[in-house]
Amino acid sequence: MPRWRPPQPGSTPLITREGFEDLRAELDRLWRVERPEVVRALAAAAAEGDRSENAEYTYRKKQLGGIDRRVRYLGKRLEALRVVDQPPSDPGAVYFGALIELEDGDSGERLSCRIVGPDETDARAGTISIDAPLARALLKRRAGDEVEVQLPGGLARYRLLSVRYP
Repeated sequence: MPRWRPPQPGSTPLITREGFEDLRAELDRLWRVERPEVVRALAAAAAEGDRSENAEYTYRKKQLGGIDRRVRYLGKRLEALRVVDQPPSDPGAVYFGALIELEDGDSGERLSCRIVGPDETDARAGTISIDAPLARALLKRRAGDEVEVQLPGGLARYRLLSVRYP
């Protein structure tokens, strides 16, 4: 079961269409596929007898609890989210959903990322939360602008090379 971390309280309730569909698909998979499988395995483990020493039963109970917590969370979160699937009125500036290319002011290294909602953030996929310090520093900036931002690793300087919207 993949690990996930819910957004911080008070996080931005924005999400891309793709992110919303991914969360909805996850909820559907958990409810229609994974939960029934775990319930069947739990029933089989319970039928084996003494539950106090039954590791399989204990494991399946914990697994079912995790699935039920995620299902409840997704049900509530999907209702609260606002899908943003239109580019902003000013596509030359950085706003939610922007695909941006940056140049590190110290190393000259280039990095690309997309600004998305906190529910769909994945550093390996090149997405950062709109609530992240870097995204906040870049909001309303344009190609050619330079920003300084305090990151957990210290002060960083970036030059915004490009902004586009999918």
